Amino acid sequence: MIPRLSRYARCFQGVLPSALATCARDGTPNVTYVSQVYFVDDRHVALSCQFFNKTRQNLEENPHAEVELWDPLTFECFRLRLRFLRSETSGPLFETMALRIQAIASHSGMTGVFKLRSADVCEVTHFEEITGYTTGPAPTTIEPEGGPLNELRGLQCLSARVSRATNLDDLLTETLVAFEDIFGFRHSMVLVPDGASRLVTIASRGYGRTGVGAEVAFGDGVIGTVAQEQRLIRVGGTRDLAYGRAVRDRVVDAGGGGALRPEIPLPGLTDAAAQLALPLIVQDRLVGVLVLESRDPLAFDEWHEAFLQIVATQVAIAMDRLAAPDEDDDAAETAELPAADAPAPLRLTFYASDDCVFAGDEYLVRNVPGKVLWRLVTAYVRDGRTHFTNRELRLDPWLGLPELRDNLESRLILLRRRLEEKCPAIRMVPCGRGKFRLEVEGRLELIERD
Repeated sequence: MIPRLSRYARCFQGVLPSALATCARDGTPNVTYVSQVYFVDDRHVALSCQFFNKTRQNLEENPHAEVELWDPLTFECFRLRLRFLRSETSGPLFETMALRIQAIASHSGMTGVFKLRSADVCEVTHFEEITGYTTGPAPTTIEPEGGPLNELRGLQCLSARVSRATNLDDLLTETLVAFEDIFGFRHSMVLVPDGASRLVTIASRGYGRTGVGAEVAFGDGVIGTVAQEQRLIRVGGTRDLAYGRAVRDRVVDAGGGGALRPEIPLPGLTDAAAQLALPLIVQDRLVGVLVLESRDPLAFDEWHEAFLQIVATQVAIAMDRLAAPDEDDDAAETAELPAADAPAPLRLTFYASDDCVFAGDEYLVRNVPGKVLWRLVTAYVRDGRTHFTNRELRLDPWLGLPELRDNLESRLILLRRRLEEKCPAIRMVPCGRGKFRLEVEGRLELIERD
């Protein structure tokens, strides 16, 4: 009798590699490790076929195989006898397995090489527990804490926080705090689209550095792949995440020349063992990507995917609502330029070639947020203005905002937080819906260069 395979979900997460044994027509055995043994249903699994030419040849000649799975918590070992049924090179199953490999390949610079050739679907014909690998008392199965009632209460609590948010900044802050307080997810970040080809980080929690302003190109790594495909990706139990992040950091460290555009490092755990990235979608339109990380390779399970997608949908709808243009903005106010007593002015330099702003000799911000900042400080120095509205920024043709869905609120959050981190002498203080006040300590010296 074959038990329900869904009871052994931990074994299919790839925390411990699975050994696959096949046999040629003449009886020659072949044993290798397979990167994915994917749970299809209670009677079927799928094997990832990437480089295993000999394994594929053996299955075509002799459609029988055995695979060993390990429970990463109890170290129990299970052996499945398989009968090869078919290879899938398209469709939902193939795309789900390929998406995970595609994301990992992007981390390690092996895009186009490390890829899924086919998903080999097999029927499980026999199931047995292998004993004798461990000594001592029988392992105790560890079940996840919580349950439907606790998760429902958590969802209720988070929904209440989301509904009370009055602006996008509060929404993102409360959401990431709730993930830690309610669900125990300590490391999280939110990225939003900045144009059609990249994402920009506007909120993070649990990292030593915030990384606000860090960019990820569509299709780059797990996060970029989620944005490009608009599909959830869960990666756990693999060292590829840490390896890919190390490769990325080495590239950044090696390319710190003056010819490179200044970059903000993406926040993230250097030793992350699990990552879950969810697209934030409203009416088939991507409004952001929510990323959760953990050092625990088993931090995210199958139930997290369904449960957190409900949460992600609520957050996405709230983000879209709060990012909508305000129709009742009043005209911008003006005020007298305060007296400047600081002996040395703060020097801001704007580079028109890439809309980049430096505070002193340190990179501050670029692209649309950089242009917004330059517009604000120019009006402050030239006209003594301190009060501004979102509406006037939307109507400013120099900023180049799209007519629809301009993500202005997200860009203002990014700018506000970069100022808090790198240039606290300049502050953007909200003073009403769609309004803010520019506060400056000391004098400003503005320099514009091509």
